[in-house]
Amino acid sequence: MPAPVTPVPVAASRAELTKDSIFLYAKETYYWNEPFPTYESFKPRGYSTNQAVLDAIIKLPGTGKPVDKYSFLDDGSVSSELGGVSGDYGFSIFYNGTTPSNDLRIKYVSPKSPAAAKGLKRGDRITKINGRTDISTASEANVTFVSDAVFGGKASVTLTVVKPSGAIEDIVVTRGSYATSPIFHTSVLTAGAKKVGYIVFNSFTINSRDSLTAKMAAFAAAGATELIVDLRYNGGGSVATADVFTNLIAPAALNGTTMYTTFWTKTMQDGKAPILANQPLTDANGKLQPFTGGANGKYATYADVDYKPAANREVFAKIGAANFSRVYFLTLSGTASASELLINNLKPHMDVKLIGRTTYGKPVGFFAISIEKLDLYIPQFETKNSQNIGGYYTGLTPDFSIGDDVTKDFGDRTEALLAAALNFSEKGTFALNKPNTTISSVRAMSVKEAEELTNDLEKEKFNGMTYDKKFKLKKK
Repeated sequence: MPAPVTPVPVAASRAELTKDSIFLYAKETYYWNEPFPTYESFKPRGYSTNQAVLDAIIKLPGTGKPVDKYSFLDDGSVSSELGGVSGDYGFSIFYNGTTPSNDLRIKYVSPKSPAAAKGLKRGDRITKINGRTDISTASEANVTFVSDAVFGGKASVTLTVVKPSGAIEDIVVTRGSYATSPIFHTSVLTAGAKKVGYIVFNSFTINSRDSLTAKMAAFAAAGATELIVDLRYNGGGSVATADVFTNLIAPAALNGTTMYTTFWTKTMQDGKAPILANQPLTDANGKLQPFTGGANGKYATYADVDYKPAANREVFAKIGAANFSRVYFLTLSGTASASELLINNLKPHMDVKLIGRTTYGKPVGFFAISIEKLDLYIPQFETKNSQNIGGYYTGLTPDFSIGDDVTKDFGDRTEALLAAALNFSEKGTFALNKPNTTISSVRAMSVKEAEELTNDLEKEKFNGMTYDKKFKLKKK
């Protein structure tokens, strides 16, 4: 009788191990990981792609779980953007007026970007893209064409634009890497006898903190007693930057009191996420942090962090001399994450007014988990303010609901959202009496229509809150 043949184990491929890792990291760190299937029942290697694995995790039930519109895989672009470097054209677009519409406008232009160098401005009307004149919302194919042309990966885009003066220009914008400046506009405006600071802030990048500090100091020096913060296109970013901005706005009397508390995934709080020992914890300069006795015995990892609420309470610490009696936030459906954190931090303590549309709804955040050449972003924490209020998964509701006005540049007093804030500052009412402050003489898009169109056009835009603060390590 021949001797039995011992089967030779087949080594898993890198692709299979990546799918395993996506599942296993989610099992231990996903905010809604109770309950969670076993590896054997989920079978991550049975999915065709990494995205398919994540999509299946997103659809899993979980205790108190909302619709997960937050998790995604990234190639490293997010960390680059939050560091203040972008590699795109540097502008965004939106349709004005009715649906269907052919009134396509420049929504914003990033300073120092290729689009800024070509002289594009918010409010410019686009009549042709890459030689195509049919760019209306009349068909899904048109919207897809416009989105791919502006937000896709092509090296350049050719536009025909009509300026507010009526001048027509043909412009070629070439993709390029540039240092981003998320402060798109600042000015000091008058509202009756008051001076009001106005700032358009488009992303909570790491490199914007000094600029924010300088702008708030300039508002204080100019005698501004109220502040308008334009977050209508701000999808979030750095938590540490949100802390700085909060402390620039908040009154000094709050110093030492609770700003908010971060609540991490329960398994992380309980020390039951040993897989995080595979993720090194670096300092602000990207260097490994010595930590003898930790999970790896030599350098700190994410498994060595103290995730309990007591170690994750942030307190107010006033920055600068600005003293505002009221703050207005201009918001739309894309106002998300760190933007909402800033608003929620201040609501219990200041006279806060929201103008525009209901925000995105993202009270949760994450840090990047590196797997092979991918970064996995899944919610791992939720924040709650000093009154223990969070959970705004359906967004923050405005005090005055009004649609965007993409026909006018930032700082134009007749632009709809800004005009409402200035009117309230001077007269105590948001209502506008002048008809020329409305978006157009025809029916504006409904909130739902605007949200759907935004999602179609900017499907790759980052909405998130990344935890980049210094962690407290467990005591050994």
